Amino acid sequence: MADAPALDFQAIPHPAPVPGETRRQAIADPGFGTVFTDHMVVLDYDEAKGGWHSARLGPREAIALDPAAAVLHYAQEIFEGLKAYRHDDGSLALFRPEQNARRFNASARRMAMPELPEELFIESIRQLMAVDRDWMPDAEGGSLYLRPFMFASEAFLGVRPAKQYKFVLICSPVGAYFKGGAKAVKIWVSSDYVRAAPGGTGAAKTGGNYAASLVPQAQGIANGCDQVVFLDAVEKKWIEELGGMNLFFVMDDGSVVTPPLTGTILPGITRDSLIHLLREEGLDVREEPYSIDQWESDATSGRLVETLACGTAAVVTPVGRVVGEDRDFTIGSGSAGQITTKLRERLVGIQRGTVADPADWVMRL
Repeated sequence: MADAPALDFQAIPHPAPVPGETRRQAIADPGFGTVFTDHMVVLDYDEAKGGWHSARLGPREAIALDPAAAVLHYAQEIFEGLKAYRHDDGSLALFRPEQNARRFNASARRMAMPELPEELFIESIRQLMAVDRDWMPDAEGGSLYLRPFMFASEAFLGVRPAKQYKFVLICSPVGAYFKGGAKAVKIWVSSDYVRAAPGGTGAAKTGGNYAASLVPQAQGIANGCDQVVFLDAVEKKWIEELGGMNLFFVMDDGSVVTPPLTGTILPGITRDSLIHLLREEGLDVREEPYSIDQWESDATSGRLVETLACGTAAVVTPVGRVVGEDRDFTIGSGSAGQITTKLRERLVGIQRGTVADPADWVMRL
């Protein structure tokens, strides 16, 4: 981890924050990712100035970019996603934010970008939450979704790592990721497209990975599905992940399989947390390849009893049905299973402070 520079955050007054009643109406039913809070954090990086500088907390506003900004031409961009939760005592809390900071830096290294010290990553969140905490939705399941991102801002045309960057943190009040809550979702198997290839950027949280998923995601929606599942790029056989979530497969003997982290799958923080919770329950969790044909065979025979998807936005979501150009099968009863439900309740309880947190995952703000 890079040494943390001594940066003081400049507070820039907001000339016209959203009025209280307007804010309350906006967060009554915010949906996901369409409502934003008043403020944002910005940090600049300049190689010639010795690195990170000019940390500021100010009004959320448009970002001025030179038309030759490197991000627009060479796609040096990374981001993270995490949530702030309100506990019963009124305090705000984060769930394993240091893991987001470390993954952010892993993404930065893969995209030839500067690392951001973990202390600055977390202090940015503290700064923003101190002024925008009143945007927390009161609706059940509501939270503040935090989006830290970094992009190359240097103006030049030429294929090389940029020397200037911006780190920005914005915040969005959110409700449930899927409409209707944690109902079982229907998955489309992409046979024409892959998300990542060995040696590529699959393990980095960079925008290009998500851009690559948009066409197959549209195919899935056109076929009545909620999400798309990608297979490996080499054999088009092994299950990797959804467009934005990792997968777990629960067998009738209580064992659980999840695809291994081989460089083409995003190392999910929720994924890691579920592995910990499952093993804490005494279940055998195997990180090993699992094929699409095996998925269908095990679901048809009844050996597979549950499949669940997980991620920061959707938390834990049951997968009920899988559809592709030449396959269509249902998992278990087609609804949330016992282990999926238990995992979701346990994880959400830890995040929201209603269940014991023996691993010390929650950080109070």
